[in-house]
Amino acid sequence: MRVAELFDLRGRVAIVTGGGSGLGRQLADALADAGADVVVCARKPERCEQAAAELAGAYGVRALGLRCDVRNHAEIDAVVQRARSELGRIDVLVNNAGTSWGASPEHVPLEGWQKVIDVNLTGTFAFTQAVGRVLIEQREGGKIVNLASVAAYRGADPAAMDALPYSASKGGIVAMTIDLAVKWARHGINVNAIAPGWFPSEMSRQLLEHSGEQLLARIPLKRFGGADDLKGAVVFLASAASDFVTGHTLAVDGGQLAG
Repeated sequence: MRVAELFDLRGRVAIVTGGGSGLGRQLADALADAGADVVVCARKPERCEQAAAELAGAYGVRALGLRCDVRNHAEIDAVVQRARSELGRIDVLVNNAGTSWGASPEHVPLEGWQKVIDVNLTGTFAFTQAVGRVLIEQREGGKIVNLASVAAYRGADPAAMDALPYSASKGGIVAMTIDLAVKWARHGINVNAIAPGWFPSEMSRQLLEHSGEQLLARIPLKRFGGADDLKGAVVFLASAASDFVTGHTLAVDGGQLAG
């Protein structure tokens, strides 16, 4: 197989949660550019509808923009059903939807902890379970890509980042990725994760404004992630190029974990 064919996603259908804006939109853009039909879903349907229209116009793919709060299992099921009914199948799931809660550990309210776990960890599992059932039924394998974080691997100076629930949830995603990869390998389903470093986004903007210089000092490449820096990683993990890769978390962090 030619190298270009390994990364070709034409004929595949991908779902990207939290895909209406930010990092999710970058991920959806990459998959559509590689030829995949794409479903983008998030809590704000108008953003997703606009993103879907732009993806279809730019890349000539089929695209759906749908509402989905990953804490709502009925909404997850509705997205999965529409993907199958309107696009015919599902091949790739990118679990990108996420949230955070900033406070010192001794002051994090239980509802704040629970919100982050419900979205980042339980939401990722629930969507993965729903899509996994489809992939097993289709009997053609598939690709699941979870969004972890470098925060899963090392502690943060509280002066720069105080978000223990977020770090804990992302550590859970790494563990889930590893175990699920082993359990679903028999179905031909590859389960991997991406651990982004610092990327400007709606969720990180305030933190970068407050602690940007301190965070930048820990990144060997001396810059934050850009608008194209996750694209190659997600296409690799969603395509045949990664058929012999499973249970792995790929850091896209400018060398932060190495430093």
